[in-house]
Amino acid sequence: METMIWVGMDVHARSTHAAAVVAATGELRRVRFGAGAESVVAWLQELPAPVRACYEAGPTGYGLARAALLAGVAVDVIAPSKTPRAPGERIKTDRRDAELLVRLLMAGQLRPVAIPTPGVEALRDLTRARDRIRADLLRARHRVSKLLLRYGRMWPADRGTWTREHHRWLEGQRFDDTNLELAFLDALAAVDALLRRRDALDQRLIVAAQDPDVAAAVARLCAFRGINTLTAVGLHAEIHDWQRFARPGRLAAWLGLVPSLYQSGESAQSGAITKSGSRHARRLLVEAAWHYQRPPSRGVALRRRQDGVDQRVVDISWRCQHRVHRIHTRLRDRGKPANVATVAAARELACFLWAAMRE
Repeated sequence: METMIWVGMDVHARSTHAAAVVAATGELRRVRFGAGAESVVAWLQELPAPVRACYEAGPTGYGLARAALLAGVAVDVIAPSKTPRAPGERIKTDRRDAELLVRLLMAGQLRPVAIPTPGVEALRDLTRARDRIRADLLRARHRVSKLLLRYGRMWPADRGTWTREHHRWLEGQRFDDTNLELAFLDALAAVDALLRRRDALDQRLIVAAQDPDVAAAVARLCAFRGINTLTAVGLHAEIHDWQRFARPGRLAAWLGLVPSLYQSGESAQSGAITKSGSRHARRLLVEAAWHYQRPPSRGVALRRRQDGVDQRVVDISWRCQHRVHRIHTRLRDRGKPANVATVAAARELACFLWAAMRE
């Protein structure tokens, strides 16, 4: 009869601690490795099969799991936020972490994360880089506007900001003090540089959306109101494996869009959303959900994006507009804040996207 070997590993950039337990005898083996995955994979291959191994997700990425899979050894990457830990534990070492992981793995108390393909991971890094530029651009623009505000330079309130006209007005601002002039020009140059970087990444993401591996998924997501090509690429790169969610509620929970709950005895209290999972995907969904405040309609841009898409997906998109708009309206009529109603709408939108991607 085959005896399972359970392995827990604490992986760092320059070292890896492993703890292996033979299920039949309870024997515990401890091993320490240096940098790199080659020696770890070779050791896993030498263990008597079958072997079940795991390590926590971290800055070292998925390299060890992919190398072990190529060698025929299954290695799970565990979500650190879901790992049970004793609140009174005050001693933490790499060796103890490896032993904790192997015990929890044997007890079935660990939750693995989905390992993306190298292509999907690269696309995810690109979408997150674009999102970081978006955040940097917002801060850079604030620096420019607040600097001008301190010196009484204000753009008319009834005209839009950061348009071409507004930018020409900014370029025309001059100060008598040389130091102040240089500070302003530097802040404005930072905005222009970030705009060029953002536009370059946008073009690359549009090209990446046409890749055969993601084109079908992006087209389905773009069939929904409020989701353009960039949003669709970002959502698919973050979720990538839609089939792993057996029910739409599981996707909403993974995205952190479900309310937290505290229940004790006869009392139960709901709180704010859990905000677990991908923050980037959650932000994209919430931004898309704002579009559903308006009554259902099919504009020119939406009809263009729906051209060539499966009619069943288009029908799901149309039902989604009616359902999510009703949620927006009902919650706002009950006096709920706009952001609360929008998050609830985003949760419902995620469920419709799940249905479309599994259709």
